[in-house]
Amino acid sequence: MLPPLLLLLLVMTTVVGAIVLLRLHAFLALLVGALLVSLLAAGAPAEKVARVAEGFGRTVGSIGIVIALASIVGTAMMESGAADRIVRAFLTLLGERRAAAALGATGFVLSIPVFFDTVFFLLVPLARSMHRRSGRHYLRYLLAIAGGAAATHTLVPPTPGPLAVASLLGVDLGTMVLVGFVVALPGAIAAYLFAGAADRRMPVEPPSLADDAVESGMRAEGHAASPDAPLPGLTASVAPILVPVLLISSNTLATSLSRTGGASAARWAALVPYTTVIGNPNLALLVATALAIWLFVRQRRASRADVAALTEASLASAGPIIFITAAGGAFGGTLQAAQVGPAIQALFGGHGGISGVAVLLLGFGVASLLKVAQGSSTVAMITTAGMLAAMLGALSSLPFHPVYLATAIAGGSLVGSWMNDSGFWVFSRLGGVSELQTLRTWTPVAAIVGATTLLTTVALALLLPLR
Repeated sequence: MLPPLLLLLLVMTTVVGAIVLLRLHAFLALLVGALLVSLLAAGAPAEKVARVAEGFGRTVGSIGIVIALASIVGTAMMESGAADRIVRAFLTLLGERRAAAALGATGFVLSIPVFFDTVFFLLVPLARSMHRRSGRHYLRYLLAIAGGAAATHTLVPPTPGPLAVASLLGVDLGTMVLVGFVVALPGAIAAYLFAGAADRRMPVEPPSLADDAVESGMRAEGHAASPDAPLPGLTASVAPILVPVLLISSNTLATSLSRTGGASAARWAALVPYTTVIGNPNLALLVATALAIWLFVRQRRASRADVAALTEASLASAGPIIFITAAGGAFGGTLQAAQVGPAIQALFGGHGGISGVAVLLLGFGVASLLKVAQGSSTVAMITTAGMLAAMLGALSSLPFHPVYLATAIAGGSLVGSWMNDSGFWVFSRLGGVSELQTLRTWTPVAAIVGATTLLTTVALALLLPLR
């Protein structure tokens, strides 16, 4: 049996090398890493492969349904015109003079149930349209969209990264939603401020010939509703986002208040059996799915065949993410079995030798290194959380709630986006921005969101530890 730290170094090198050098799919790389750890760790030979499958199954059981349903919700919102309605509501509220803020706010909200690249697909034509009206500020619009969307995509479930991190670190999903939203907001604001400064320093013109082609291509692919199609009302449009958040948060609130010990604790405790059911993430997302599909059917007069096609396409896009996330869960479980956590703890001089802030910095730093090395924020979050989850038993005396470790990891996964990151190319190609301009704009704005997330996390952990 190898020493735990040497085993950790070997497996991290194997996983990152397989993804970066061999171009192996992240699912296979994480699965190979989990098997390697399990085979080299202590335990009966018959258990070594079985515990990889057990870790995989546990993770699928905790997050697989939620990711699949969230994918259906996002697709249905795009197809029904609900996403477009939310965009227009922000533009009406803030006015065209604050179009960058409106687009950033829209990206911030839509990236909670919808994947980052899909949100960018939807909003880039609006950035081009606003540029045609004003003749300026195109880069400000692009960066505001990207910063707002990246913040919630990496911090607020049910998108896969934060959902998996919460599961691996044992964080209640409602707590992750609420704290992730609070932490993401300063990051989006910082991105908006940087967008204005970058736009003044480096004005960018969109490629004029691409405007109509991009917009029509997006409509053909189903990323945006036809401009002539009727849009749903605002209340119906936001329902698939707000209803699951409220249901999940109700359970978090009732459970927390039932433990306060005050006079009202008994009344809240009486509600917990009910909120546990309605606030279960699987049920909450199923309700959201029903609302989103109902809206799609009502607005587009969709047939049962249309609903089946939408569901099948959504599940096809969710499948790879579920497999990657589950492989990350198996990877983290085998690291725990290999006693990596106690070995890392020993480096800091025993049980009390590492401070809470140092743990946050460690999570942020490891996630940043993995992001630079292999490009995927989701993989960086899952791998880092899996490694640090092995330490949580030894670090149970952290002076703050583990949700702050989750947000620190999520922030780190935004730092270091370059040409091995799909988000880099989504921004460059859809935005009509050169690679050099993308390195000077998208890369720093993602890092600013991540760094702001870390600062906010540290401040909240010290001032509001939630213990």
